Amino acid sequence: MKDPTIKPVIVIGLGNPLMADEGIGSALVAALAEKTQAGTLPTDDVEYLDGGCGGMYLLHSIAGRHKVILIDCAKMGLAPGTMRRFTPDDVATVKQMTHLSLHEVDILRVIELARMLDQCPDEIVIFGIQPQTIELQMHLTDSLQQRLPEYISQIVQEIEAD
Repeated sequence: MKDPTIKPVIVIGLGNPLMADEGIGSALVAALAEKTQAGTLPTDDVEYLDGGCGGMYLLHSIAGRHKVILIDCAKMGLAPGTMRRFTPDDVATVKQMTHLSLHEVDILRVIELARMLDQCPDEIVIFGIQPQTIELQMHLTDSLQQRLPEYISQIVQEIEAD
């Protein structure tokens, strides 16, 4: 039985905002949450979460949801700022783990575990955005910053498609 207090849709931004474009997921979730507070986006069925650099706690964040939308920086060999929509079945992880922390968990591994525990949402969508720069820098590059309205529009379309 699903918990009635859990909103059916969650949008999770992943990444490290201290590493330039690696923080695009966090930046977009913050912008979406701000628009929600301003009353320009629906709030009843959607939760926004800054998932940071990931971790096993995300397993609990996605459990009981109908739809999960993940936003993250993704090295895809495309022009900086290009955004692509994927499902977990479309991608394979290439993330190198040091295995020194329980917080260091690839989101695809979290999804795999959710499936094994029968807690996986009905639908999972991943928006990957090609970074220009990943280096110690507390702001996005201009090539991504300028495209925030475009990214927000595509994410809102995904939310409304539900």
